[in-house]
Amino acid sequence: MSINEILATLMFVTFIGLLFTGFPVAWVLGGLAIIFTAIAWGSDVLFGIPTGVDWAFTSGIVDRMWDIMKNWVLVSIPMFVFMGIMLDRSGVAETMMVSFTKLFGRLRGGMAIVVAVIGVLLAASTGIVGASVTLLALLALPPMLRLGYSKSFATGTVAAVGTLGILIPPSIMLVIMADRLSLSAGDLFMGAMIPGLLLAALYIIYILVHAYLDPKVAPAPVDVEPFTWGLVWEVLKAAMPAFLLILAVLGTIFFGIGTPTEASGIGALGAMGLAWHNKRLNFTVLKDASYQTSKTVCFIMAIFIGATAYSLVLRGMGGDDLIEKGLKALPFGPDGVVITVLFMVFILGFFLDWIEITLIVLPLIAPVIEHFGFSLVWFCVIFAVVLQSSFLTPPVGFSLFYLKGVAPPEVKTRDIYIGIIPYNIMIFICTVMVYVWKDLALWLPSVAYR
Repeated sequence: MSINEILATLMFVTFIGLLFTGFPVAWVLGGLAIIFTAIAWGSDVLFGIPTGVDWAFTSGIVDRMWDIMKNWVLVSIPMFVFMGIMLDRSGVAETMMVSFTKLFGRLRGGMAIVVAVIGVLLAASTGIVGASVTLLALLALPPMLRLGYSKSFATGTVAAVGTLGILIPPSIMLVIMADRLSLSAGDLFMGAMIPGLLLAALYIIYILVHAYLDPKVAPAPVDVEPFTWGLVWEVLKAAMPAFLLILAVLGTIFFGIGTPTEASGIGALGAMGLAWHNKRLNFTVLKDASYQTSKTVCFIMAIFIGATAYSLVLRGMGGDDLIEKGLKALPFGPDGVVITVLFMVFILGFFLDWIEITLIVLPLIAPVIEHFGFSLVWFCVIFAVVLQSSFLTPPVGFSLFYLKGVAPPEVKTRDIYIGIIPYNIMIFICTVMVYVWKDLALWLPSVAYR
């Protein structure tokens, strides 16, 4: 191996190792960029072994940071974050939970179905996993446990459904993918719509089948309100605000009325309108939502800057060429390479957050996937499906931490870990389906603007 290949390999391995120290990821990425630039510079100056990376080379980081700051696509991120947080404060989810429970709660496993349906609506209107998981856990977990639901069944459902926000549009992850690979965010939104709903449908099928085969895990309630068409009307009224917000945001994009950036502004304004309608909008709520938005966006942008510095130095050392040669040398053919990459992403999801995987790994492997003739829109969608598991696998499964933080004391970590196993299997099934039937991800973008 050449000196560049050795340094590139050490840089990536060191990054993986430092993640286990608990040090902030943004500082790890930026620090490694500086350290390995110094090592490369020293290799040339002290030992006469040129690497092509020096302080003049890394000054290009400033230009790349400027490109990030002036990117109009990324403006949608704070707006989508604000929309999700404001919708969380608006009380819409609580209203839907009460109404949906009256209608579907009479079924065996009905409360879990309610969680799944509301989770899909939250995913399509907030896109923030932490808010969705926390809200669903606070609203649904105590009544599910009171009804005698299995702790693993209840917690697994909440964690899995709350994670749909990174797949079902408008998803912050899809916005970042579009920016990194210079793709249309609208195409990715449309491409992820059917797979996202398919995964939600698989979750609901699992809930129904499991509750039917093992009634003890999700017993039907004894005293329920008789069915009337008034209940149906109540459910429709409760779901209408969220549905209209989804239509306003996604319809703006899908019908070509505006860009994701403009749609995010509509969504933020719409969420404020819902909070005002429910008499939840005041200065304290607005200040808290703005503060939480700033904190979340700063976290994301810090990782953006660190990943930009890291990627530039890694590529300067030939890290992308090393990965490309390694993947092309695999004796599996194009399909085997894609499957290998998706398996690697699944394994990385145990240790890395989706942000690091999207910002660092995806840009390195995407050129290889495109070289083999695969659509990058399709690959990003299936990549996003696999990344669902990064939230649901220990030790870095953030949905599991969000859930444990607000779950009742009797819910143990073991219950949560057992509960998410079937849902990870559903993610695998969905991945296989999108891989085999690529039109699940490609059909909607192909007809949207025709």
